Amino acid sequence: MPMVLNGGVSLKTQQLDMAALLTAFLTVLLTGLLVFFFVVNKHRRVSPRIPPGAFAWDFIGEIFQFLGCYWKLNLTELYENRTQKYGNLFTTSIFCEPTIVFYSPDGNRFLFANENKLVVSTWPKSVGKLFGTSLLNATGDDAKRLKKMLMTFLRPEAMQKFVGRADSITRRHLAEHWIGRDEVMVFPIIKQYTFSLACDLFASINDQDDQARLLCNFMLLLKGMLQIPIDLPGTRFNRAKHGANSIREQLEGIIHERKIALVERKASSEQDLLSFLLSNVDEQGESLTHDEIKDNILMLLIAGHDTTNSGLTGLIKFLAENPRCYQGVLREQLEISATKEAGQLLEWGDLQRMKYSWRVAQEALRLQPPVGGGFRKAIKDFKYGEFTIPKGWKVSPITLCLSPCERL
Repeated sequence: MPMVLNGGVSLKTQQLDMAALLTAFLTVLLTGLLVFFFVVNKHRRVSPRIPPGAFAWDFIGEIFQFLGCYWKLNLTELYENRTQKYGNLFTTSIFCEPTIVFYSPDGNRFLFANENKLVVSTWPKSVGKLFGTSLLNATGDDAKRLKKMLMTFLRPEAMQKFVGRADSITRRHLAEHWIGRDEVMVFPIIKQYTFSLACDLFASINDQDDQARLLCNFMLLLKGMLQIPIDLPGTRFNRAKHGANSIREQLEGIIHERKIALVERKASSEQDLLSFLLSNVDEQGESLTHDEIKDNILMLLIAGHDTTNSGLTGLIKFLAENPRCYQGVLREQLEISATKEAGQLLEWGDLQRMKYSWRVAQEALRLQPPVGGGFRKAIKDFKYGEFTIPKGWKVSPITLCLSPCERL
């Protein structure tokens, strides 16, 4: 007789559920393995000059090694290990898909020079499933339409009017988290700052409780976004899907309130990205759907999060290690500050005068790229050196292979 637990649920039933879950997981994993082996071995028979790397059962170890290094935020270790073994061009598996990695500046230049000729931008399947109707998944005319709508708002000329608003948020953040403290943990605080800034500029979400609820679901999405897309309870991808849907529900409520505010002229059509998308139409005179607006705001929140955080944290780190550069940036900022009235916010022209600060920021980005690589897909068979890259395979240019100068 099965043991009865709290709530009348039997231990036997729990064991059956666990067995079913394990069976489903193994089925998905084995299906992925079989498909991978079929694709790789098919191309190896037709084209034996595929770059060396992980084939056949090596693939299983490759999956877990990649995920282990990814979760430890140390993909450089994995890539350098592979280059020592195979060279700067090798085959691996990224998110259960056969991928050829270009781990050299020359290889990266080749791929970037042949964008839309030999390769096109792509994303792992997990990303496509999470971001619905966003620009990430759009193709053809839909992609052009969405890109034009978003870039009309995000172009530098349009962003000029938000400089003072961003300055105000930055001052408030510094007063609350930096000024008067002997020591700060930069990366976690920077994450709060950039998320608050994005919430304000994209949808005017300023209430701290609303931001906290959004951030909680946002972190679920972020942690499960680049994972094997196994949609089973308890997996990171499953939690990411629920997090994304919760964010969409929250944005739907904000959209409803904003539409009323726009009709009653209590909100401006240029107030933020949300108002802009609700108030403007494309070249065919059609407005974006609510799903398109939610999915693209979600995409932009993700797109600017880790990259901005890493870039700013790296900049602060390099300034702390290079007193001469720090003094140069400080001197330039004090010169600009001296031209402003007390409490006067920054303007676009002030940013244009920050030439030395901008060069330092660019050098910090070169020394420590905030994006370690990218995802491309071959649209035709092509050769690189002595090897053939098959049509349909994923190709990954890695920016971590740069050789930085010793001096900043």
